[in-house]
Amino acid sequence: MPDTIPGYIGQSVPRREDKRLLRGEGLFVADIQLPNMLHVAIARSQFPHARIKDIDLSKALSAEGVELAISGEDILEQLPPISGMQLATPPGYQERVDTDIQIPDQPLIPHEKVRFVGEPYALVVARNRYLAEDALELISTDFDPLPPVATTDKALDENAPLLHEKLGRNVAAILHTKKGQGAEALKTAPHRLKRRFYHHRYAAMPMECRGVVADYDARTDTLTIWSSTQVVHWVSREVANSLGMPEENVRCIAPDVGGGFGGKGHVYPEDILVAYLARRLQRPVKWIEDRHEHILNSTHSRDNIYDVEIGFDNDGRIETVVSDFVVDSGAYSPIGAGIAGNSIAHMLGPYDIPNYEASSKIVLTNRTPNAPYRGAGRPEVGFAMERAVDLVANELELDPAEVRFRNMIKADQMPYSVGLTYRDGVPIVYDSGDYPKALERALEELGGLKSIRKRQKDALRQGRYIGLGLGCYVEGTGVGPFEGATVKIDATGKIVVATGACPQGQGHETVFAQVTADLWKVPIEDVYVTVADTAHVTMGYGTLASRSTVTASGAIQLASDQIKEKAFAIASGILEAGEKDLELRDSGVGVKGVPGMHISFRDIATAARPGWGHKRPEGIDAGLEATSYYEPPTVTWAYASNAAIVEVNPGTGQVLIENYVEVHDAGVLVNPAIADGQVKGGLVQGLGGGLMEEITYDENGQLLTGSFMDYLLPSASDVPPITVIHQETPSPLNSLGVKGLGEGGAIAPPVVIANAVCDALRPFKAEINSTPVRWGEVAAIFGDDPFKATSTTTTPEMEK
Repeated sequence: MPDTIPGYIGQSVPRREDKRLLRGEGLFVADIQLPNMLHVAIARSQFPHARIKDIDLSKALSAEGVELAISGEDILEQLPPISGMQLATPPGYQERVDTDIQIPDQPLIPHEKVRFVGEPYALVVARNRYLAEDALELISTDFDPLPPVATTDKALDENAPLLHEKLGRNVAAILHTKKGQGAEALKTAPHRLKRRFYHHRYAAMPMECRGVVADYDARTDTLTIWSSTQVVHWVSREVANSLGMPEENVRCIAPDVGGGFGGKGHVYPEDILVAYLARRLQRPVKWIEDRHEHILNSTHSRDNIYDVEIGFDNDGRIETVVSDFVVDSGAYSPIGAGIAGNSIAHMLGPYDIPNYEASSKIVLTNRTPNAPYRGAGRPEVGFAMERAVDLVANELELDPAEVRFRNMIKADQMPYSVGLTYRDGVPIVYDSGDYPKALERALEELGGLKSIRKRQKDALRQGRYIGLGLGCYVEGTGVGPFEGATVKIDATGKIVVATGACPQGQGHETVFAQVTADLWKVPIEDVYVTVADTAHVTMGYGTLASRSTVTASGAIQLASDQIKEKAFAIASGILEAGEKDLELRDSGVGVKGVPGMHISFRDIATAARPGWGHKRPEGIDAGLEATSYYEPPTVTWAYASNAAIVEVNPGTGQVLIENYVEVHDAGVLVNPAIADGQVKGGLVQGLGGGLMEEITYDENGQLLTGSFMDYLLPSASDVPPITVIHQETPSPLNSLGVKGLGEGGAIAPPVVIANAVCDALRPFKAEINSTPVRWGEVAAIFGDDPFKATSTTTTPEMEK
């Protein structure tokens, strides 16, 4: 590739993955068919809380086509539970954050009691799924119902029944931290404002539900697992530990995955159970989750209650934030205290606030377990903080935009030390960015603040309610602990890359090919990328937490650097030139300024081979392959400002989003088109969470939204005009200048919509401090006269 050809980083290279997906040639777990495959169906509890007295499997075992039926009692001595404490907090975290963490273990199939509606209590393996489902109906059970602990309030009552008796409490973790004077600073604040905020329960809802296929080879004592997961190495490790096998003998592959968004970001009991069944029966075994199972049993998210108090001065400058919040973790906590830790670290957002104190309890209830979903603690805390900023503005009759500008960290303050600790145990330092500029650009894209306020005032005279909603956030991205990558130059001179990253639609094959092509100065067609397969990288972490571009690219670069040293050493001997005089060019190594002095990667690979006739200098090992692990020093800090114009129908309460803008900074964009799609997709998910999606339970812990008849998802007709502006500020923490962006779009929309509706309904002094924003509740704000309008929608500051 001539040096004059521009690099691939920064180019919107078409996604490699799309060709096979658009042609219907993708391979998902449900597509996998193996000879003599058996199928699993799982019996799930109808009780939120009940003691298991007896499970009789005899009739199910005698049913047509059934190979095996088991309950928790049958595997009690064979399969350990999934440890609740396996995700230990890193060194440094507990030194700076007060913690009391007691995460309960999760049994693969409970044998003593069930703790949420949908928890497995037995399974059947049969020739096909239909026969397995039929056999489930033949299982006879005897449950002793226990009082359900359906809410966090009930769970925290001193007389509440215990979900996990060994814990002695219904709290899985308590976290506390302080900056500056903390809550003490409220005493001297000129103004104080206190509110309760609620961010409701909803979930990832990927197009593809979960699924697992496992195949055991008795001759080699090896297992191959295909799982719709974001963490193949974690699955491999857990299965190996549970079955007492060497991890080397357990291969896990995530084929094409139809969305994950965090819901597939940890190991589930089914991952281990299906592998166990395949080994026990020595036949391939398959389990595919249906949508009802997914809503019942795959992890939910959000469901936080925040009590927030703000201290501020006469100019709207925030002096103190105090936050006390609870997370409804459901019956278990698969990711430990990660969500609450994220929320504590992100509360202050892009603002320069000297005093802060936060406390959190992760509470156990008889609901489906709670785990990260796109944003993972940031949408929740962002809702509380950004609503509070608007309320401060209302209290002082200032424009919410002006209050944000007055409190924002300025570009010349970067890097900015926050005075808190991130969940990686490292003090938080915002590495780069221009927060005020992002908000300015978002407002300008909507016509400018002055124009928006004039239009709002004119509309009010006509009985129309138009509002401006704002939402700003920061996001720690590229978190460790590590990611692995193997890079090699094969015998044909092609560059072959494998990483521990596990894509679910992000375009990793394309992005990592772009990075590698630039590192090696080769055509992108000469780069081959393998992802989500433990056979190709010994250790990996997976794709979650907006991390893969930072961490996997870092690992690819480290491995490439090792091979370059060998390639240059070999080329130096063959070309009889000093290594400092060499450069990468034309799919090989050449002497700088001498076009004819060049050796191809293919010839270097031949020279690097072991055995007779090699051309390696003394001390250079054979082969051109290296595996490296990138361990980021800490996170990079992405951020965004969101703004939207909405109009509220006073008769129906309908919220019409006229335009939505996000100005997002993820550092250097490897592929702008993919980045644009990522942010827009996240925004749509955030809008769904803010307006439509909701998982609800009754007072007895029974799920009320068990299908898409009740759980509403946004469709194409619900998507408003969206503009995404990328404000690229390179991160100084890695050589590519990249930051993460996978979760960003989903963070702000719920609070942006709530703020916009409240802004539109200022004549009624409306406050919407919980999600989702429901049309019926909005309509009720208007009372008996939905078309009443007053001039109080504008403040003196707005009039200026």
